[in-house]
Amino acid sequence: MTNFGALLEPFTIGNVTLPNRLVMLPMGTELCGEDGRSTPAEAAYYAARARGGTGLVMTGITFVSSEFDPIPPGLARIDTDAHTEGIKAIADAVHAEGGLLALQLTMGLGRNNQYCETLGMEPRSSAEVPWFFDPSVTCRPLAVDEIAKIVAASGEAARRAHEAGVDVIDIHGHTGYLVDQFMSACWNTRTDQYGGSPQNRARFLTEVLAAVKANAPGRPVSVRLSINHRFPGGRTVEETRALLPFMETAGVDLLLCDDGSYEAMDYVFPPYYLGDECMTNAVDGVKEYTTMPVVACGNITPTSGNRLLEEGRTDLVGIGRGLIADPDIIVKIVAGQEERIRPCIRCNQLCVGNAFMGKALGCAVNPAVSHELDGPIATADALKRIAIIGAGPAGLEAARVAGLRGHTVDVYEKSNRLGGVLHPAATPDFKRQLRQMISWWEGELALLPTVHVHFETEISQGAPQLAGVDEIIVAVGSTPLSPPIPGLDSDNVIEVIDAHENPAKVGHSVVVCGGGLSGADLALELAQAGRAVTLVEMADAIAKDMLPLNKISLDARLSSANVTILTGTTVTAVTGEGVLVSGPDGEHTLTCDTVVTAFGVAPATHLVAQLSESTTPVRAVGDCVEPRKVGDAINDAYNLAAAL
Repeated sequence: MTNFGALLEPFTIGNVTLPNRLVMLPMGTELCGEDGRSTPAEAAYYAARARGGTGLVMTGITFVSSEFDPIPPGLARIDTDAHTEGIKAIADAVHAEGGLLALQLTMGLGRNNQYCETLGMEPRSSAEVPWFFDPSVTCRPLAVDEIAKIVAASGEAARRAHEAGVDVIDIHGHTGYLVDQFMSACWNTRTDQYGGSPQNRARFLTEVLAAVKANAPGRPVSVRLSINHRFPGGRTVEETRALLPFMETAGVDLLLCDDGSYEAMDYVFPPYYLGDECMTNAVDGVKEYTTMPVVACGNITPTSGNRLLEEGRTDLVGIGRGLIADPDIIVKIVAGQEERIRPCIRCNQLCVGNAFMGKALGCAVNPAVSHELDGPIATADALKRIAIIGAGPAGLEAARVAGLRGHTVDVYEKSNRLGGVLHPAATPDFKRQLRQMISWWEGELALLPTVHVHFETEISQGAPQLAGVDEIIVAVGSTPLSPPIPGLDSDNVIEVIDAHENPAKVGHSVVVCGGGLSGADLALELAQAGRAVTLVEMADAIAKDMLPLNKISLDARLSSANVTILTGTTVTAVTGEGVLVSGPDGEHTLTCDTVVTAFGVAPATHLVAQLSESTTPVRAVGDCVEPRKVGDAINDAYNLAAAL
């Protein structure tokens, strides 16, 4: 077990003392009303993270003005006094749980505002630079008097935050948004007092800081800053260092250090491909150059964050999506229950993915997110005996929730382990957090006295284990598709799941047939292990249903691992030499030692149909209904079991 002494130490920012070193990073919730006012659901969401012991709870993007930057319906705003009440409700809810609240103020998205066209406003920025979403459109530079209006609006927003009882105010200066655009030579080509030298490029920020401090006296002010934009021509660490003295002089009390930009979106929301601590270079790059306390960000776990603190590399630890997955990190650490912290699997599916679609925040592994007002899972009015067939993600989550409801649950798994397809699919090192979910479920089920798991038990129609049960939940997953391609039964062919579980069966040169996410991830895993890999996909792109920002990382890593990717290419036969394919260059053979089939899956419906002939209610969940992503299976299982 880790000694979390460093993480649990208090820390003072200005005149505010945090009870520990954990900061919840700003992330939008999409839980506001159409007019951008906060809702009780949003207040309950933040309050849950305060109740879980988080040292400082930070809200996500909150617009200070709509005059020059369109604000889409549903995003948070504080540009009128009418919005103060909602912010006060959040602050009151957080304070009622003994927590501290920081409100992130957003001066605008500038060239990165995707809603300019749909909401009828021309894109504006620090200078005449291309609009990110259509580079043929040039942004109009903000005039000096318009800058002054945004600064004044920032001051008014700070006044409202102060009146609402917010403890800390954060200025949104990362991701290439408006403040960042002014601070970066790549986007700021002005020749007036707001452009040119580092001091001039920092002027917009320092004027905003002055306005915020004047209107929220005594409130500490933080800045979230991209230290390295991570694209050619973007702001570098060295350029960022030149800005630090002006931020210090202006009175920044805390600096949140991360990387990325819209040009390097995967670093804004780092997926599992980037691994642990993927942005600690950001805090390393500035800590010794500033007196401002710093926050390390980027795929940090409680354990790695504690180590960073012990090593003196940071003053505070920022965790974002990890606190969506589990709001009770500190409470569990204090209770000596580190193993009960639910891991964030860094899939971005229902948190970032929902945000991009304008949907309320969700979570692949924590279906209670955005439903905190519903309270904890309650004991059922009528207790039942429930049989769950299959111990994959859907079956395990259904068992956990049904057990919390007080039902007697028997889980039947035909193999000798938990996890189902999750176990082999999570073999790559970059999926270690997903693998940890299996251990988490195992631990949680062990704490439920009415839940029992039976291994090496295959259930069929008429099985004696089903006698007397009130409900049957079938969660048997999917079966691999096997198209009618000659040679698929050859000795040199192995199925993708088998390849994950038995890498010794895989030769040095490999052709992976099927470029969906399963095939692409295996190709990356094999290539990183030193094999020569070719990935064949009949569509015009691999992993087409993947979240675009995740695919940025996947594509980059496949390239760096020297995976050959053939799209628009059909597998026509497997031979002793390898794979016969037909593509843009005609028909030819890809010679290899091993052929891996990853043609997709179909729902395993046979058992559902078989059992439905009985009088006992049968409910199917997970991939045996429709093969989708793991988060869909978990959320569907949660909702099913919560209703029993």
